[in-house]
Amino acid sequence: MRLSTLLLATGLTTGLAAIALPAFAVLPPAQTFPTSAGTVTITPIYHAAAMIQAGNDRIYIDPAKPADITGLPPGDLILITDIHGDHMDADDIKALSKAGTVVIAPTSVKATITQAQVLDNGGTTTWHNWKITAVPMYNIKHLQPNGVAYHTKGRGDGYVLSYGGKNFYFAGDTEGTPEMAALKDIDVAFIPMNLPFTMTPDEAAAAVKTFHPKIAIPYHYKGQDITVFQKDLAGTGIEVRLLDWYSNALPTPPKQ
Repeated sequence: MRLSTLLLATGLTTGLAAIALPAFAVLPPAQTFPTSAGTVTITPIYHAAAMIQAGNDRIYIDPAKPADITGLPPGDLILITDIHGDHMDADDIKALSKAGTVVIAPTSVKATITQAQVLDNGGTTTWHNWKITAVPMYNIKHLQPNGVAYHTKGRGDGYVLSYGGKNFYFAGDTEGTPEMAALKDIDVAFIPMNLPFTMTPDEAAAAVKTFHPKIAIPYHYKGQDITVFQKDLAGTGIEVRLLDWYSNALPTPPKQ
């Protein structure tokens, strides 16, 4: 009886091993932040994309290829900052949506993501226990060869997400602007630094010094040396966390 049971168990195990299990994205380590309403967990996905969790809420910001979102659960809220393809991806938004998922974005995004609820620069809204404020994101001196800004003022949103007495700022594609400098009481700031679209690490550090968040985290930094940003902020009292935002990419298809 024991031998039969053993053989059956072995056969079942072997059979299960032959079944292809579903793949799942392997995300970088999550960051946790205590608030008066409970812990906020923020997990990098890729480039400018992140997953934010608190209580029973799951929020995605800027899910877009080549981020690997395989197996990620759908979100309750999706925030989009801009129309560029590394921030707005209709297929990824659909894949991470379910019945009742809310999408919030600036007017420019609604032309493509038609289900989006509009929140433009300077606007605020509430969703569950979150307050969401749209902050202008734009270029001042980093311009295209034709003289037009890569990101024009009014087109895209950075967001301040407030929860349990803590304020989390996702700057989006921007340089250091007067609106950024005017921010108050930011606990965690996610700051872009890649050229030619946003800032150098030195410029990003100078921008962060104007509003002095408690914690600054580089994101959207492909190709830049983010240790420069960290060195520039040494001695300021601002904690800098360097995270890997580029390990979770879809494989590049072979050239035909």
